[in-house]
Amino acid sequence: MTESFYRALGDGRYEATIHSQGAWREDEQHMGAPSALIAHCLERHELRDDMMMTRISYDILGIIGLGQTRVEIETIRPGRTIELLEATLFTAGSDRPAIRARAWRLQTSDTSVVAGGGPGPMAGHEDPDAVPRWRERSALWPGGFIAALDIRRAEPGEPGRGAVWQRTEYALVDSEPSTDTARFLLHADTANGMSVREDPQTWMFPNVDLTVHLHRRPRYGWVGLATDVTFGADGVGVTSAVLHDQDGPVGRTEQTLTIRGPAA
Repeated sequence: MTESFYRALGDGRYEATIHSQGAWREDEQHMGAPSALIAHCLERHELRDDMMMTRISYDILGIIGLGQTRVEIETIRPGRTIELLEATLFTAGSDRPAIRARAWRLQTSDTSVVAGGGPGPMAGHEDPDAVPRWRERSALWPGGFIAALDIRRAEPGEPGRGAVWQRTEYALVDSEPSTDTARFLLHADTANGMSVREDPQTWMFPNVDLTVHLHRRPRYGWVGLATDVTFGADGVGVTSAVLHDQDGPVGRTEQTLTIRGPAA
C-alpha cells in the first residue's frame, strides 16, 4: 500500500494513488486530493517566505481522472507585497483542464496587537484523539480518499449541520515536502460530505467549486470543519464551513452545489 496521495514524477507531473480516489465515481479523484496538490505546487512556486497564501479559489471544469496529473503555475500579478497566481491541473494525459485555481499571496507583518474576531474553538479541540471516530462514514462515502482519513465527530450533528475533526497519516506527495497549508487544504473540500442534508445514495450534490479564505497560517495536525449546508428550491445549494486547527479558527470555505434528485 502506498504511503502518499501522489507520487512525484518530475516536471510538474504526479501519479495519483488509490488514496486520491473519489466517492462519486471510482475512476476519478476526490477534489480534496488535487486541491491540496495545487496548493502544494503554488507554495513551491517562486517561493517567498515573507508572503502567505490567503485565498485560493478552485473551479472544477470536468472529470478529475484518477491517474497521471499535471499542474502548471503562472504568476498573473507579480508584486512586492501582493501577488496573484494561477494554477491549471490536467489529468489522464488530456490537454483539457480539469481544475483552474487562482490564489492571492500577501506580504505578512506583525499585527498580533490587533488580532481577534471570529468564532471560538471547536468542541474537542483540547484533545481530538479522545473524540469518538465517525463509524458511519464508510457506509455513507466510498472511495480511497475518505478511507485514508481519520475522522472524529465531537458532538451529534443534524441534517446539514455538524462538526468533525480529521487527519491523515499519509503524505501528500511521496518525495516532496509539503507545507502545513497544503496539507491542511487536503481536508477543505470534504466539508460538503461531513454533515449531509440528504442520503448521497439517493440525492447527488457535487460541488462545482471551492473557495478558501485563510486569516492565518494553519498548524497541521488535526483539522476541524464546522459545516452548514443549505439546499435551495432551484436545484442549487451552498456548503459553508469554518476551518479550525487546535489553536482555533483558521479560515472559511464556500462550495457551490448542483443538486440532482432521484429523477434527475
